[in-house]
Parts: sequence; C-alpha cells; structure tokens
Amino acid sequence: MATIAVIGDVGGCAKQLADAVDGLDDPDTVVIQVGDLVDRGPDSPGVLSYVADRLNRGSWVQLVGNHDAQYLGLPPFWPERLADADAARLREWWLCERLRVAAAVRTADGEELLVTHAGLTPWAWRELGAPVSAATAAALLNTRPEPLLWHDDGPLWAEAPTKLYPAWLESGPPMPFSQVHGHSAVVDYDRRTWLCRERIRDRTSVDWDARHTVTRAGGARFIAVDPRHGRHGAPSWSPLILRDAALLD
Repeated sequence: MATIAVIGDVGGCAKQLADAVDGLDDPDTVVIQVGDLVDRGPDSPGVLSYVADRLNRGSWVQLVGNHDAQYLGLPPFWPERLADADAARLREWWLCERLRVAAAVRTADGEELLVTHAGLTPWAWRELGAPVSAATAAALLNTRPEPLLWHDDGPLWAEAPTKLYPAWLESGPPMPFSQVHGHSAVVDYDRRTWLCRERIRDRTSVDWDARHTVTRAGGARFIAVDPRHGRHGAPSWSPLILRDAALLD
C-alpha cells in the first residue's frame, strides 16, 4: 500500500508543479500525472525537465494528454510550438513507454479508479470490449489502440460536461468503475460558476480551493482534477491524495 497523488493538467506551469510535488507530506508518494504537461503556461521546457528528473527517480507515472500528443502523431492544434529538443523528449518517452495512456488504482476501501487524461466514454469502453475492472481497462488502453486513442470521444479528448458525463449518466450503461480525469471541468473555478446541465450539477460536489469535483454516477463516481491553470497558474490548488492505495497498472 502507498500514498498516491494524482496531479491534474500542468500546462507549462513548472513552478506550480514543483511546489505541489515538493510539498507532499510523504517523500515516497507515488505520483500519477494525467497529462497536458505543455502549452499555455510560461515554462513548458521547465515542466519537461522537472518530470524527466522525477521519472529517473521512479515512483512517477506519466500519462499523455492531447497537448502532448501533438508531438506523437496527432495533428498540431496549438500555435506555440515546442523547441525541437523538447518535442524529441516527448517522443522518446512515448517510444520507451514512459508515457502511458492510463493507470488504475485501488483505494483503501476497495474502490477501483481508472485514471486517464480526459476519461473513458461508454463508446470507448465498448470499443475496448467492455472491461469490468479499471485494471483491465488501463491495460487495454496502454496497448495504444488506434484510432480510439485519437478519437474525439477517446481518452485524450472527451469533454466532461458535454460528452463524458452525459454519455454515462443519461444514455449509457451503469459505469463499471470510478474514474479520475483531467482535461476539462464541469465548473469555472475562477468565476465559481457551473458549466454543466442541472442533472450533473445535482450529483456533483466541488472543492473550490483544491480545484477538484466529485460527480456521482450510480455506484461509481467521477473525480475531476484539472486545476485549469491557464497562462499563469491557479492561485490555489492541490493534488488528489489517496492514502493506503495500491497502483494496479
């Protein structure tokens, strides 16, 4: 068992990432970062250098986000491009499988969590063969199934308020396991307003300071951890801390 910290999208905010990780209580904490290391913020190269050091030390699980995937074969969409050396670092991590698509965690009370960048929609779940456990879903996603991986409803792109949550809550089957994701949120943290329809809002609790939301989905739940750093970093936020947990995949 271990303490696991799940860190949402970084988006080029190197100082915010370093402050959060260096401030963890347990130095042996396993970190899962959900992707989108680069773009928007002031120091994408600094983020990559920090993560490179942490990967070399171990106890760091790095997932891929849609912004990172621009350098792995996805058509570019962000106008500010990384330097060649930084783009090459992302490609090397992908080729060496240091960049993953998913991870799975079992919490202290036995809940299984699938951790991806944007979340697994019912469509993507069925494309994987409808796995019944988070560990199996993570293992299948880490085989990098294409074109599912790059699809608009895939685990790098699905938008929480308009695609991911409605698909499970309104028209999909019961969600077989809980999910942790970054990429998008059902609230605007800066304005403290909602970005989703009422049915989702009624099922959701918000930690405005940590910048997490929890949305009930039957017997499972969504936990959203994207702090929405923007160009300068969120004024306050925290990793999601899971104590006495186990990394399954």
